Amino acid sequence: MLIEDYFQEVRDIIEACSVVQLSNVNYDSRSIYRGFMRGELKFLDGSVLYLREFVDVKTTIVREMYSYHYENASKKLIFRYDNTRHHKKLNLPNYPHHKHDGSEDNVISSNAPMLAEVLNEIARLLG
Repeated sequence: MLIEDYFQEVRDIIEACSVVQLSNVNYDSRSIYRGFMRGELKFLDGSVLYLREFVDVKTTIVREMYSYHYENASKKLIFRYDNTRHHKKLNLPNYPHHKHDGSEDNVISSNAPMLAEVLNEIARLLG
């Protein structure tokens, strides 16, 4: 797979999500296999998902860095998935992958979700 193929898959996932009202994502190819994307998705209720991924797709999809930060229209954190290495002391089973659930302080273990899974979670929350 090439990075442009991955970026197109992301565009398709966003376009197919019925609760996304507005998409503003920048895609930056760093090589034919590596790239960075950053942006925000606005939803029907005014909530926003801020997303970042640094990805290498040469052999498999490896997201070297990711963050999916979801907040309501009042800018209150609903959740954030990321792999920032700042919670080592918590001994999370899937470290460095984790989820901030409802607040910055409520950190739980998490698998590394793909964007489609995050959008499905948001769609369920929006009912």
